[in-house]
Amino acid sequence: MHALSNAPIVAIATPPGRGAVGIVRVSGKSIGPLVRALCGRDLKPREATYLPFVDAHDEAIDHGLALYFPAPHSFTGEDVLELQAHGGPVVMQLLLARCLEAGAEIDTATQQPRLADLRVAQPGEFTQRAFLNDKMDLAQAEAVADLIDASTEAAARGATRSLSGEFSKEIHSLRDALIHLRMLVEATLDFPEEEIDFLQKADATGQLSRLQATLARVMQRAGQGALLREGIKVVIAGQPNAGKSSLLNALAGAELAIVTPIAGTTRDKVQQTIQIDGVPLHIIDTAGLRQSDEKVDLVEKIGIERAWAEIENADAVLFLHDLVRWNDTAESANYQAADAAIASQLASLLPKRVPVIQVWNKVDAVQPQQAEIATDTAAESVNITVSAKNGQGLETLRRTLLQVAGWQPAAEGVYIARERHVQALRQVSAHLDLASGQLKAKSQALDLLAEELRLAQNDLSAITVEFTSDDLLGVIFSKFCIGK
Repeated sequence: MHALSNAPIVAIATPPGRGAVGIVRVSGKSIGPLVRALCGRDLKPREATYLPFVDAHDEAIDHGLALYFPAPHSFTGEDVLELQAHGGPVVMQLLLARCLEAGAEIDTATQQPRLADLRVAQPGEFTQRAFLNDKMDLAQAEAVADLIDASTEAAARGATRSLSGEFSKEIHSLRDALIHLRMLVEATLDFPEEEIDFLQKADATGQLSRLQATLARVMQRAGQGALLREGIKVVIAGQPNAGKSSLLNALAGAELAIVTPIAGTTRDKVQQTIQIDGVPLHIIDTAGLRQSDEKVDLVEKIGIERAWAEIENADAVLFLHDLVRWNDTAESANYQAADAAIASQLASLLPKRVPVIQVWNKVDAVQPQQAEIATDTAAESVNITVSAKNGQGLETLRRTLLQVAGWQPAAEGVYIARERHVQALRQVSAHLDLASGQLKAKSQALDLLAEELRLAQNDLSAITVEFTSDDLLGVIFSKFCIGK
C-alpha cells in the first residue's frame, strides 16, 4: 500500500532478466531538463529518436530509442519519458541509476535540481497516476493488471474490453439512468403540495423495471468475466486408491501426481490449473480420506486433515468412487460404508451452493450394468462415469465442470470483472429491489425510495471512479508489477 504523492517517479518497465529490449520509464512534471541530460537534446513529442543515452561524463551507457510524451497526452497524464535500450539487467540498472543521478544534479540554466525528488516507483504507481489524473477510471486501471495476468486467451480479450472502457460504459449508463430516476423522486419530495404526479407521468415504475433488466444483463456478463479472471477451485476427494491422482493427470494431460497401487500414496495436495473454453479451473488432488478409527501414520493423518481443509474452501467437489471395489463381493460392503460416511461428512461441511459431482472411476474395468447399479445409488446427484486410464467420460466431466461453474459458452462481449465489481452489482440489485417495493407503496414511502436509489448509485460509482478510500486504492495498485 502506498501513499499518494506528486513526486516524479522512475522504474524499469520490463520484466527482470535478459531480453532483446528493456524499458526505463520516467513520469513527472516538467521533465525537460532530465530529458536533455539523458539524451543530450530536446525530443520531439511522440516521435521515436535513436541516440546514445549518456552518463554524467557524456559517455554512452547504451544506444537506443527515446520517446517523450508531454502532459497531458501520456499514459499517466504527466510528462513521460521512455528509454528503450538493450534488455540486459546491467544496462537497465545503469540507466535507472543514471536517471536518479541526473534528476538530483543541478541544472546550470536554473541552478535547481533537474528533477527534484525523483524516486523509484512503487508497484502500480504509473497506473495509479493515470487513474488519479483522469486518464482512466478505476475499473479500467484494474483491467491493466488483469490483462498482464491473463492466463487464457478469453481472459485477455475480456481484459482488453474492460481496458477499452466497455464495462465502464455499462456502469456509466446505469448510473445516468439511476440519476434521472432519483431526480424524479427528489422532485416529488421537494414539491409535495403540487398535484402533478411526477412519478406516474414519467413512468417511474417502467424506468425502474428497465433499469433492473439492464442491471441483470450487466451482472450476468460481469459474473462471466469474474469467472474468466478467478476460475473455480475444484477438489478431487475420495477414498485412497480410487484414482484421484490418475484423474488429475488425465485432466491436466501430464504426469503431475505420483500414481501407484499402494493406498495412501498421495500425502499432500497437488494442484494444477487447466483451461476449459478459456475458463481456468484450479484442480486439487488430495490425500485419500479414511475414517478416524483406521490405522494411518502421522504424515497421512496430516494429509487427510489438509484434504478436508481444501474441501471446505472448494467451489466444487469431485467425489471419486472406485467402481471395481464398489462391486467387489469381498470388499463392497466396507467400501460402500466408507463412501457413505464421506458423503455424510461432505453434506454437513459444505454449503448447499457448492456442488458435489459423483465421479465413478474405472468404468473400463466393470460391466455396464454394474456401473448403472452404482450410479443409481446417488440418482439425486450429478453422476459421471469415467476412466482415468483411457479417457472415457472425461469430456463429459469437463463440460459438467463448466456448467456447475456457471459458464455460458455462447456469451458474447464478456469483459473481465473482479469479485469486488460483482459484489457491488449485487448490492445495487438489492437496493433496486427494495426501491421497487417502496415505489409500489407510493407517496408514503418516497423518502425510503430516494434513499435506496442513493445507495444504489453509491455502489455503482465505487466500481469506476467516485472513490474516497486511499487505503483501498493502495491495496489495488500495490498488486501491480513495478513499472506499471
